[in-house]
Amino acid sequence: MASLTLDSLVQEDDAAWAPLTRLAACHAQLAGLAAGPALPPLWHWLHFLDAAPAADLGADGHRRRGGMVPHDPALPARMWAGGRLRFGAPADAGARVRRETSVAGIHDRQGKSGALRFVTLRHVVSGSAGVLVEEEQDLVFRAPAAGRRAPPVAEPAPQGAAARVIVPDAVLLFRFSALTFNAHRIHYDVEYARSEEHYPGLVVQGPLQAFLLIALLREAAPDTALRRFEFRGQAPAFVDGALQLEAWEEGEIWRLQTRDAAGAVCMVAKADISKNVLF
Repeated sequence: MASLTLDSLVQEDDAAWAPLTRLAACHAQLAGLAAGPALPPLWHWLHFLDAAPAADLGADGHRRRGGMVPHDPALPARMWAGGRLRFGAPADAGARVRRETSVAGIHDRQGKSGALRFVTLRHVVSGSAGVLVEEEQDLVFRAPAAGRRAPPVAEPAPQGAAARVIVPDAVLLFRFSALTFNAHRIHYDVEYARSEEHYPGLVVQGPLQAFLLIALLREAAPDTALRRFEFRGQAPAFVDGALQLEAWEEGEIWRLQTRDAAGAVCMVAKADISKNVLF
């Protein structure tokens, strides 16, 4: 159920384990997210899905612009660039939950690749226990790129950092897109990704990388509660290439990142946890 005005979007859903079980089936690295006394962090990304009718989709597979996000035909390409989350009360499976979305800010900038529009959406997820999740989601709209700049190469993770290497394949990308009802064609239509958005291959979803990092954090810091999580995309990661997941403790926070086979950083993240409390 959803109701939309130009100022806000309110959606209701039933918190459920089933989407997390399907997520865990997508890759062994994600299996641990389907175990625990409460739904794991980022569970809400598998709920409140935008079931836009096929007639409302644009050429890229996204819902056509309009409504809360101003449309500019000169900036057709869209990506989820990052976000900041604060976790409150845990969500109980089977509970009725509500998400209210509003636009927190719109900023136009001139980047090295041309004009950019940054749109920040604010989501508040609540249930009978009060606020469950507060999130700011950063979207970037830009013109189609004629080419790609080399991404920055990250410094090696500190000695002793938790690390895993996975190779995202087309099946993983397809299943994750299906699970999130994300029809953006850069994740499953290789000809579109190459010819229209000038990528060398299918693009690994940013939210998938965030889930993988949360799973690594859960391994590295068990019996803890995630209180805050921030992430930011640095460069695209592509299908069939090695993707290294890294996490290390730095003072009172954890640093996390993904890197491609060349050592270039694809996503950076920061996590604030509380010890001796289960996720």
